[in-house]
Amino acid sequence: MSDTPLLEIRNLSIHFPSSRGTVHVVSDVSWSVRKGETLAILGESGSGKSVSTSAILDLIDAPPAVISQGEILYQGRDLLKTPKDERRKINGKNISMIFQDPLAALNPVYPIGWQIAETLRVHGVDRQTAHARVIDLLTRVGIDDPERRAKQYPHQFSGGQRQRIMIASAIALEPDLLIADEPTSALDVTVQAQVLALLKQLQAESGMGLVLITHDLSVVEKVADRVVVMQNGRIVETGDAAAIMAAPQHPYTRKLLDAMPGRHGFTPQLAVTSADRPLLEVEHVSRVYGVAPGKLKPGNTGGVRAVDDASFVLRSGETLGIVGESGSGKSTLARMLLGLEAPTSGTIRFDGHDLNGMSAAQTYTVRRRMQFVFQDPTASLNPRMTVGQIVSEPFAIHPDVLPRSEWRGRAIELLERVGLTADHIDRHPHQFSGGQRQRIAIARALALQPEVIVCDEAVSALDVSIQAQVIDLLKTLRRDFGLSYIFIAHDLALVRDFATSVIVMYRGQIVEQGLTTQIYTNPQHDYTKRLLAASGDHLSSAA
Repeated sequence: MSDTPLLEIRNLSIHFPSSRGTVHVVSDVSWSVRKGETLAILGESGSGKSVSTSAILDLIDAPPAVISQGEILYQGRDLLKTPKDERRKINGKNISMIFQDPLAALNPVYPIGWQIAETLRVHGVDRQTAHARVIDLLTRVGIDDPERRAKQYPHQFSGGQRQRIMIASAIALEPDLLIADEPTSALDVTVQAQVLALLKQLQAESGMGLVLITHDLSVVEKVADRVVVMQNGRIVETGDAAAIMAAPQHPYTRKLLDAMPGRHGFTPQLAVTSADRPLLEVEHVSRVYGVAPGKLKPGNTGGVRAVDDASFVLRSGETLGIVGESGSGKSTLARMLLGLEAPTSGTIRFDGHDLNGMSAAQTYTVRRRMQFVFQDPTASLNPRMTVGQIVSEPFAIHPDVLPRSEWRGRAIELLERVGLTADHIDRHPHQFSGGQRQRIAIARALALQPEVIVCDEAVSALDVSIQAQVIDLLKTLRRDFGLSYIFIAHDLALVRDFATSVIVMYRGQIVEQGLTTQIYTNPQHDYTKRLLAASGDHLSSAA
């Protein structure tokens, strides 16, 4: 590893003028990364991590942003003083970035193979070579059947698969420096391990420097050489990764590490229920794309089986964790529970009533009792509505819940319970970070005080301290109101910390299910064993 910095940021300060005064988002920040080194930048949403790194690629709008001081030196050359046409030649080829939100970064009207190849063609790679390189990249990041899937569009992939596509595009030209903004936040543990191994392999082959922005401290433990910790736009601690993870010096760093699920051991989660009758019953449910509902025949091998003969029960006060790789059928199953998709076969009953046989009025009532927190907050929040309007929208749909005069006060209360403030209520979704947008979505789901909340990677975009805060809130609601959850997540430590029972899905099938402690301490299926092994030593050591 070279001692000469590949990239060095010196005394960088960035602020945004606003009607309420100047907002200082980055204040006197300095750090460097060398060839072959991995630098992790930690901090809560809004701490300035993404803004400071976006400035490297000239991706912040200035104006309105103002870079008031500092230097960004790439191989000794100040990028802030480099003409824009020359910076464009550097971006992508020499310095590349993996963005936090793959759905916003991918163009919905072009096949994903074309989009990855575009990165290569812009920098002079011929079409035939570019196509071969695309297939190789998709294979390396774990996309099955790459020749066929390269012709598909972003909406045909799961959230985790879209993130893999973004990674493939970013590493296409084997850049000198890769900036990865939450590159594994949407990935299951097996693919996360594969992607991290791929990034380390590229570093070994080419000496690539890696700047990793993440809230996943287990990732930092696995790959980082040095760590920078940011709070409120400033660096509060920096140093060797192993030393900081073992003995953090700053109170803020200690707070982040203490919020890691399982850092101080796991407490078995027990259901808080007195109901004998199941709240939700799923019996032999399948979802086969290409086959009409009710037309699935025994032995039929046609279509794509997203969910295959799934059965389980959820009682009041229970939290059922669903784990499995991207594309295993977790989200499809969740959408069927909410009536957003119809099963091809099988039965789903809520409180004894068949969801598929309900009238429109009955469905309206059930929707009030079951709420959904989606994986992608950018797609699920209306960009034209303020946060207050978004959180209050359930009250407009169900006007008997709360008088209109109380909507704003209740919305503020909900925002504060998920870690936001009253000042956020009149802003729009684009004015928030990815983690903050997910908090808004959770607040909206809590508005009607439902009996069941289906959480599809609901906290995967949150930093660990806010994640811990939200999980504690969900635990409190479960205890106080007997609330039940379907909790889909790829973070196995988080599932162990929160779920009372677990089902493991693989290629559309439930391959194992049982009490959380039972699954984690004595897994029976080979796939479950592989998941737990890929999650790292901290999970098994706390058993």
